[in-house]
Amino acid sequence: MLDLRFSEAELEQRREHITDFVRDRVDAAGASGVVLGLSGGIDSTLVAHLAVDALGAENVHGLVLPGDVSREGNMSDAERVARDLEIGYDVIEINPIVDSLLAAYPEAEGDREAVGNARARVRAVLNYLVANHDGRLVLGTGNRSEAAVGYFTKYGDGAVDCHPIGNLYKGQVRQLARHVGVPEDLAAKTATAELWADQTDEDELGISYETLDSILVTHVDGPLSVAATCRLLDVDEETVEKIRGMYERSEHKRQVPPAPEPPA
Repeated sequence: MLDLRFSEAELEQRREHITDFVRDRVDAAGASGVVLGLSGGIDSTLVAHLAVDALGAENVHGLVLPGDVSREGNMSDAERVARDLEIGYDVIEINPIVDSLLAAYPEAEGDREAVGNARARVRAVLNYLVANHDGRLVLGTGNRSEAAVGYFTKYGDGAVDCHPIGNLYKGQVRQLARHVGVPEDLAAKTATAELWADQTDEDELGISYETLDSILVTHVDGPLSVAATCRLLDVDEETVEKIRGMYERSEHKRQVPPAPEPPA
């Protein structure tokens, strides 16, 4: 696979670029600060560190939003991140809200994907409830790899005001996290969206992040053909075509909802 790691100078440039971006977005909106969901995973942990770097701990508020499939260790890590960064945070259980949705529409009970996406959308509603109340922006925690293949919930974790790490591939997220001082056990932690029990990102994607990043760089975001990508990365054509298909099918998630053009 490709080595996508930054140099130390590039890491510092990326850190400065992202923190400048966060400050600029907050200033442009006239906001008092930012809100972000803390999952205990590497993406939200890195964004929290960068937000504090950009704005100061007093202007960053975290939300820990456990559901009935959340792993206790992840929620403990989420609170640990907030305490280590000395940011204010709230813990809000989402189960009662999800249960009320299923009570209103019981036909969805047992539909793993629909209920999992509902959990993500409930978290988005809570992020904006707090952000609106406090005059803050909602920071997204999505990275470039997951955005490219549509690995996020539309109007769920994709419903944010900006994506500070949206231009970093997953491996680069881990590298920048280490650079800004995220503890190694969090930087190396297995990624999971926790939309259902025992879910992990790589299992659901069916590919390692290292392979995904390399295919995105060379073929989807880059100029190489399928055949050239296969030769360079020593992967089969089916894998490359799979990632290309995921990218094409998820295009609607990365766009503003369309409207028809005005009649001629």
